[in-house]
Amino acid sequence: MNNNISIAIGADHAGFEYKNMLIDFLKEYSIKDFGTYSADSVDYPDFAHPVASAVEKAEFTIGILICGSANGVAITANKHQGIRAAICWNEELAELARSHNNANVLCIPARFISPELAKQICKKFISTAFEGGRHANRVNKISC
Repeated sequence: MNNNISIAIGADHAGFEYKNMLIDFLKEYSIKDFGTYSADSVDYPDFAHPVASAVEKAEFTIGILICGSANGVAITANKHQGIRAAICWNEELAELARSHNNANVLCIPARFISPELAKQICKKFISTAFEGGRHANRVNKISC
């Protein structure tokens, strides 16, 4: 198990299968599943808010949220002051979100990417460090 990184993960019904697949794929990390626990229709804020709160409180290193487009979970998570949620549909975006924006919540659009790509995006997001430097000043200007 990787003891340095902990992950809060959540999804709505559209992301339920991807969430379960990613939990299995990322089993080397400490992971807490915030739901949903079935493919029955649910409201994405009911899962995005708890994941974002847990990351904002530093209970987890990063969050992963999955819904159909990733827009709903990203909008919801970004309502939290300490959250920088990024929608990523390829590895390059995941790398840039971490290295340039210090994103701490990855939002995955389950209806638009393959399961294999979702796995690679997660690995890239987790393994990329924030560059700091000129990017730190910009990130510090995000909070209201």
